[in-house]
Amino acid sequence: MDSFEINKIIAAVLLVALIIIGIGKISDIAFHVEKPKETAYKIEIPDSKSFSDTKVEEVVEKVDISALLALGDITHGEKVFKKCAACHLVNKGGENKIGPALYGILGRKVASKEDYKYSKAMAAYDKNWTVEEMNGYLRKPQSYIKGTKMAFAGLRKDKDRASIILYLNQNSDNPLELP
Repeated sequence: MDSFEINKIIAAVLLVALIIIGIGKISDIAFHVEKPKETAYKIEIPDSKSFSDTKVEEVVEKVDISALLALGDITHGEKVFKKCAACHLVNKGGENKIGPALYGILGRKVASKEDYKYSKAMAAYDKNWTVEEMNGYLRKPQSYIKGTKMAFAGLRKDKDRASIILYLNQNSDNPLELP
């Protein structure tokens, strides 16, 4: 193939591109649409000062723990814990994985396992793992302790959370006395 043939091919491609662009411009002229002078939907945006003056009230849902735990079952908790087993071990003397080992977690201080590096948010959370705390955390970890590095979406079903709590309580040298 000589250079004249290549020039004809390039010219044909450029001609097609110009025709497509030209058709677009001509159709814009032929079918011109007037834009409205005012927007159809107005959205009122308050000043940033009003945001700082507004008090945000957190709604804390009070849960009847004894009724919640009545829904749970230890064997069901063992099955549900398989979701957690990718990152946690629950057996005595178990080592840390991506998350800390959870043997005996109920009743101990949050972020107290010394051979595990917790997030700053977990280390700053100065409470003990009670049944209520564990229930709230398992529901949605990211919103319960903001800044936690646990990337688990949470357990929405009450029965699943109750079963996990019973299962974790069973796997301890000093199980908590449950309500």
